[in-house]
Amino acid sequence: MVGSSTMLSSSATPTQKSLATQPTHATNSPIAASRPSLDRDGGLQPPGALPNGARSIATSAASSLAPRGSSLNPSQAPGSFSSDLRSQNIQSRAGSRADFYIRDKLDEDDESMAENTINALKDSLSREMKIKEGSENMLEALNAKKAKQTKEQRQRVEAELTASNTRIKELKQRITDAQRSKVVPSTPTRIRNEGLLNNVVRSPPSASRSGAGSEIEEPTESPTFALAEILQALEVEGMTAEYYVERANNFVDLFKRYPTLKYDLVWSVFGDRMQVMLLSNSREVVAAGYRMLRYSISDMASLKKIRGLNTDFMVVVSLAKDRKADVEREQALKFVRAFLDVKDGVREVSRAVVRTIAAVAEQVEDRLRPICIETLAEILLRDPALLVASGGLVPLSESLAEGSYKSPESISSVFLYLMDSPHTRKYLRAGYELEVLFTAFTDALFSFEGVVKQNSKAISSAMKSWPGLMTLSMYNFRAIGSLISSLMLPNPTLRDLIIELLYSLLRIKPPAWATSYLAGRRLTTYGRVTTLKSTTSHKEEAVYEDDGTDQNFVEHYTALLLAIFIKAGMMPNLLLVAQDTDDPTLKRKTTLLIGETLKLASRILPASWSSELQLLPELFAAASQFQNEAHFNATGIVYQISSVSRTLYRSSPSGYHAGYLPSSSMLENMSHVEETPKPNLVVNADDATFRQLLIDSGVLGHSNPSKWNWDVVQKIIEGPLLNGKRVEEAIKASKFAKRLVGFYRPFKFKFSEIKSTRNTQKYVRVGVALIHTLLQTAEGTKYLSDNKLLRQIAECLAQCDPTSGLTAQFPVFSKDRLTDTLCGGYFHLIGALSSDPRGLQMLERWRIFNMMYHIIDFKQRPDLIKLLLSTLDYSIQGHPRVILSKALTAGTKEMRIHATSTLKKYATRQRITPTGQIVSDSKWAIQLLVTQLYDPDVEVCATAVKILEKACNSKALLEYIVECRPALDHLGEIGAPLLLRFLSTSIGYHYLDGLDYISNEMDDWFLGRNDTYVGLIEASLARSFTDPQEDQPHRLSIYEDDLDTDQDNHVPPHFYRELSRTKEGCKLLEDKGHFEEFAMTIREYGMQSEDPELITKVKGCLWAVGNVGSMELGAPFLESTDVVEHIIEIAESHDVFSLRGTAFFVLGLISRSTHGLEILSEHGWESCTTPLGISLGLCVPTNLSKLFSCKPWKHEVPATIELLDTQKTILEPPPAEIHEEDETNQRILELMTELGNMVLYRKAKAELFQLRHKKAPGFREPALFRKVMAMMECHHYRLPDRHLVIELFDKSVLRNIVFGEESSDESASSSGDEQRTERQRSISDPAEFEKITSKAHMGSL
Repeated sequence: MVGSSTMLSSSATPTQKSLATQPTHATNSPIAASRPSLDRDGGLQPPGALPNGARSIATSAASSLAPRGSSLNPSQAPGSFSSDLRSQNIQSRAGSRADFYIRDKLDEDDESMAENTINALKDSLSREMKIKEGSENMLEALNAKKAKQTKEQRQRVEAELTASNTRIKELKQRITDAQRSKVVPSTPTRIRNEGLLNNVVRSPPSASRSGAGSEIEEPTESPTFALAEILQALEVEGMTAEYYVERANNFVDLFKRYPTLKYDLVWSVFGDRMQVMLLSNSREVVAAGYRMLRYSISDMASLKKIRGLNTDFMVVVSLAKDRKADVEREQALKFVRAFLDVKDGVREVSRAVVRTIAAVAEQVEDRLRPICIETLAEILLRDPALLVASGGLVPLSESLAEGSYKSPESISSVFLYLMDSPHTRKYLRAGYELEVLFTAFTDALFSFEGVVKQNSKAISSAMKSWPGLMTLSMYNFRAIGSLISSLMLPNPTLRDLIIELLYSLLRIKPPAWATSYLAGRRLTTYGRVTTLKSTTSHKEEAVYEDDGTDQNFVEHYTALLLAIFIKAGMMPNLLLVAQDTDDPTLKRKTTLLIGETLKLASRILPASWSSELQLLPELFAAASQFQNEAHFNATGIVYQISSVSRTLYRSSPSGYHAGYLPSSSMLENMSHVEETPKPNLVVNADDATFRQLLIDSGVLGHSNPSKWNWDVVQKIIEGPLLNGKRVEEAIKASKFAKRLVGFYRPFKFKFSEIKSTRNTQKYVRVGVALIHTLLQTAEGTKYLSDNKLLRQIAECLAQCDPTSGLTAQFPVFSKDRLTDTLCGGYFHLIGALSSDPRGLQMLERWRIFNMMYHIIDFKQRPDLIKLLLSTLDYSIQGHPRVILSKALTAGTKEMRIHATSTLKKYATRQRITPTGQIVSDSKWAIQLLVTQLYDPDVEVCATAVKILEKACNSKALLEYIVECRPALDHLGEIGAPLLLRFLSTSIGYHYLDGLDYISNEMDDWFLGRNDTYVGLIEASLARSFTDPQEDQPHRLSIYEDDLDTDQDNHVPPHFYRELSRTKEGCKLLEDKGHFEEFAMTIREYGMQSEDPELITKVKGCLWAVGNVGSMELGAPFLESTDVVEHIIEIAESHDVFSLRGTAFFVLGLISRSTHGLEILSEHGWESCTTPLGISLGLCVPTNLSKLFSCKPWKHEVPATIELLDTQKTILEPPPAEIHEEDETNQRILELMTELGNMVLYRKAKAELFQLRHKKAPGFREPALFRKVMAMMECHHYRLPDRHLVIELFDKSVLRNIVFGEESSDESASSSGDEQRTERQRSISDPAEFEKITSKAHMGSL
């Protein structure tokens, strides 16, 4: 055995022990990176180790008694205590077992040994063949299931199959060699005692089998036998700490390999071992004991058995120790956290333990504080009564108020969850738990920038949830008003952070010119530039919709937030900042926010709200006081706001009017109008102007392209060169065309060698514009066809064509060069050529399409294929469409997905003719997408369904898709959204009715899918309300759609909404009577707040009613019932905040129809409308106080909360009056009470020390210790006081309580040490055993 010797050489002092995270527990902790942990590769090392592998004689003697189970230790697993230095030569699994089998039989006959070897190898081969067969069968079964759900499992099975094939090949070779030689393979000579000095090295089992506890394991290890050996080894008396830590490591490793082994534990034996280990004087042994217990937890029964070992007392004692025992304290805390991983395990967490964790969480300097705070938050989430009764709420609130916890969002999210429902809300105090976040803003002396920043994130997340918004709006918007009022404090940093928070909450994205404006530049030239930028940003045309866009719930919520901020006084405070601050950047940022807010209010708020806001009475009142010097400042602000507003108006997608959201049709019209060539005054420039432009470009004067003025070059290309005469002049009369086109030739290595950055993309844009311009005239077309540019591009492409025969050591279109340089820009030039019939002829002339076919066929360059598909123009019938269809059907899975995504732009593209008609040429793309619905890969089908679903927004395209009669039965849930869209037209309705889809789907939604929809839409809304990913300004991609971050946050389609679009659907809905059923459910159960299932049912009915009522054809159903009144009642007075939010969104849906708008206006709700009176579905109440009418509730006082008996360590609470027969004990308990009194604290502490110095007999009595523990369980004591009190008592007291050896008389207590077993003394007193063994050794010498 080398457990002791090798361990000693690898040990470290406690101060050297690094602290990392335990992957199994609390991995979501925001402070995980700094949290201490014992589960690490280095593992736990007991102190007192000797260097250079030296060991004491006692250790040597003890190690010879180790059982052979220690030789079965696997290689070091991550997260275990490392107690020895094992060999790192990991052998292959296939051969290692056979090798050891052979070595153990060296003393037998050689011939018999050879036979045994061959038999063992054949058995292994047979086993591996079965594994291979099983893996193949499982892989076939997984392939039949959905790819997304079985992705990870399939990867594991494939890895196991590959490993099995490798092992089979090795075993066959070994069998052949053994049969050929018929002798035992030569073994290296070694001394007989080598087995005692080096643990056997065995490769760990594969991850796929060890993780699942597979039965297919090597027969050389019996887990039950190994477990018995480990437990037997732990019973050995008087060994050193290293010995027990090593066995604990073996135990944990065994349980990691065989997770089901924990169910076979004999707790009568195992529990005894654990009690002894937890009572050890060695911190490392105690920590190892907690770790063993943690890995033995399986279910509630195991938790009860563990608590039956009196672990509560030991955990309280461990957590109360000082920092030197961090190794033990951390494992004790992880042990408690393991209870939370078991279902209902929180019922077995003791109040005494929670109070101790809360005491640790109050210590600001404690290294375990963050994880203790997180543990308290988890307990609060699972059982708020336990945490509140145990006093754990105070540390959580203090950590939020002080900003000491670095991730306040995680704690505030727990508070928000509890705030939602009245039966959990009662454990929190109204107007306190969340409002402490605002302390960092309102306290001028406390405002630290770091704390304010992290608290602003928590406030932002709270205000983006219904419970948070409702809670913070209590007491007449007190908390939000305090935040807005903090703008008055003369603190520039604080003001800046609040303004940033307002930008975030109102979801205002600063315009493109904001950076320049904040830097101090003028606004005079930004309108035209920004309009240009806004047109280029809408590369993908919007989709025309016949009946308006889908309801935008994020806009609706933002409108409510804006109304709250206006009511809380945001505008006067922003004007105050703009006039008061001396910081020019802050002044401009505030002015921009005012302009954006005015624009936003005019767009999403009703006229009654926005009209008064636009007047800015406070500012104009200050500006009109001409006798006051502040008049000049106010006048300047008026001018700035006016300038910003004008620029915002010019830079908006269309200068739409106040109170008007641009519809998709308007955006469509606008985008195509902007795409048409604008009249350019420079096109017909005279000769002098043209020559001056050529000179200004710098092309004629310099051969170095970096000295050219590329803005002027682009101006020439998009202007005069559209005239054939000017093209001829640029070609023949000057070097302009020669130099410019020559710059793009690949083998001149100018354009092709430029690094790809955001600034160099202008060369690609100019090149594309040059190709387009040259193709417009006969002179330009002839020049382009005769130039070497296309021939050289074709040669570069031929280098990548496997059939061309051309090769190059460094191809121009190699993967690295496409990524790092502008070589990918050549494909944009090819794309520009493919958009014109003359360009297609040039590409055919140079056989470029032939090479593209070959590249796609051979599939050797997926990056090149992806780039080709992204840049080609498919508007014209020809080779590009054939290439695309080839990639759609014959490519790899990734290629097919990319090609399908490429069709998105063409499937939803529509044109508006000069007469105003909408024309679509997307039928070819629709046909290809319908074909993709039958692709064997589910991901390809899902991509096609999403694109077709968007195309269905156009009635004409929807009817054409229905004409294609796609079969979607094989797609199941993936194809359901597309089928729902078919319902929105009469043609689709009759098509689905013929398939008997409508009646079946309607019954399905009525009986269950309606409730399922609640989860879908709430998840969709949660994704929409989360902060968008930060823009990556330095990110470039050679693929166009790589930067298309489609988050897919659209609202899931609702069956009843689509059904209500047609008269046939409304007739069916009326005949079935479903709407009346929904209305009746809302009337009868709408105000119920106890049953979660009923609440979900009501939410489902609300969404159904709202979706039907949002359609003009479905709105008459609202008039036939009084359901709108009940929905308003739910929104204004329901006890469940999330249900209020659902009702608010549903009212927005109802307001989209004319009937619904009239009903809501009668009940005091206004909606934002267009100038034509069309509702946008953004309604808010005229009186906000009605919606935010949440009244303070009576919270539960900790003293009145009744806990389960299983959550108490000592069932009987301490009496109010202390009565003890022994006067000393009476005084001790009185002093315990006085420790909680800050006035008497010092005196009580000193007197307790005196009693301890006098060796008061009570400190050796278990009964008194129990009474003290009961006081600490039921009352609040600081962590140092807990440590002080526990240290006063004799060590034997805890041992007697744990083993149940309590005795009332003093003599029995004092003689407790004599009553201990020899084993108990030896394991807890290793130093004493060391002395005994040393004496014995000296005597033998």
